[in-house]
Amino acid sequence: MQFVSLPKKQIFCGKRILDLSIPHIMGILNVTPDSFSDGGQFTQTDRAIKKALQMMAQGATIIDIGGESTRPGASSVQIDEELNRVIPVVKALSSHEDVILSIDTSEPEVIKQAVEAGAHIWNDVRALTRPYALQMAAKLDIPVVLMHMRGEPTTMNQLAHYDDVVNEVMDELKSRIKDAKDMGVRDENIIIDPGFGFAKDLNHNMLLLNQLYHLHELGYPILSGLSRKRFIGAVTECDSADERTIGSVVGHLFSIQQGASIVRVHDVEETSQAIKMWNRLQDAAACRNP
Repeated sequence: MQFVSLPKKQIFCGKRILDLSIPHIMGILNVTPDSFSDGGQFTQTDRAIKKALQMMAQGATIIDIGGESTRPGASSVQIDEELNRVIPVVKALSSHEDVILSIDTSEPEVIKQAVEAGAHIWNDVRALTRPYALQMAAKLDIPVVLMHMRGEPTTMNQLAHYDDVVNEVMDELKSRIKDAKDMGVRDENIIIDPGFGFAKDLNHNMLLLNQLYHLHELGYPILSGLSRKRFIGAVTECDSADERTIGSVVGHLFSIQQGASIVRVHDVEETSQAIKMWNRLQDAAACRNP
């Protein structure tokens, strides 16, 4: 593991500016009935809004709203259903000037309508591989997260075969970055995500986390999303997803130490406390070694 300073970079989210020289928390808001950790808890709009406001108060800069579960084996969702789940929440939260809204979707029509309703970031686990996704990303001209995954949620576990997981993930991300830029997505709008838990087994995830700093060679801000995932449960011997908070916080802090700009989390309050402590330690080190 290598300690890396966060990049001195800003991304523009509508009229809001996200300063990536400090770590940011992206709070997970799944408005789905079947997500692996919190499925069914926030399918009602009023409960989703209440949860989002709670995460904002606890320290989340970004709220990531998802209307389709991408857990292993998850079934696809019709576009109309995904829109019905996501858009009312976006509309309700868009009036809050102190939050940036991210949409966890692979569907161009969903992100189009979400942006019209007030969303700012496209978080795509399929890295713009759906039809017309590249064109839509270029047209909307918003920040987009390109995540590494092989196949689909129904097939990705069968595709977890690597000779060198770090270099292969980087090479496959390079390919998606090139396709995005060739279609007109601006360089400053690209964020990358190594895709912990997607087409990766326990050892792949641990190697990738241990060497996350290598992804800086690609030259883009890094999002780390490992919250409550199965490999954390395997390491910590916690079968239940909601018992994996401590392991998740440790993993995300480890990511930040290697220069991750954004961590995508379920447990906002605990992660916020850890980052505050880490920031203070960084300040103390700077005072001691001017």
